[in-house]
Amino acid sequence: MLGREVPNVTLKTRVRDESIGGDNPFRWQDVETGPLFASGRSVVFSLPGAFTPTCTTEQCPAYERDYDALLGHGVGQVYCIAVNDAFVMYQWGRKLGVSKLRLLPDGSGDFTRRMGMLINKDHLGFGVRSWRYAMVVDDGRIVAWFEEPGINDDGADDDPYGESAPDKVLAWLAANPR
Repeated sequence: MLGREVPNVTLKTRVRDESIGGDNPFRWQDVETGPLFASGRSVVFSLPGAFTPTCTTEQCPAYERDYDALLGHGVGQVYCIAVNDAFVMYQWGRKLGVSKLRLLPDGSGDFTRRMGMLINKDHLGFGVRSWRYAMVVDDGRIVAWFEEPGINDDGADDDPYGESAPDKVLAWLAANPR
């Protein structure tokens, strides 16, 4: 993964647009991942899904808590990407009170597939999802990679979480200033 360019795919997002009015003032907006990560330093973490236990109680809240510390190491933005649609990601962010992280919906799994991290979670009734990982991206290239051990499609894991935690990313950032 190191040195590899982040794939350029289109993510279907929803953004607030007050000109629409009504109870649902949102419009569709495509986000191209190539330009999104093309300049500066970003932290990206991916998880199996919104509203799932570890993702909701540990991983996403930890990155939200450590957001300012990550920015203090020269990171411009922190992104969470999951194989969920824009509506689910929005509601999950609201439930968690996420105000700093940017949640990116990879509803079709295109980004995750191109990253080589798309797995089958049929044993839980989830369909395809992302394996848990984090990365540091500098000017569109992956410079640090944090992947949970044991990637598999058959549920032979305990949904590991540790290697992709923000403390590991923070340690790498401290040792590798931009």
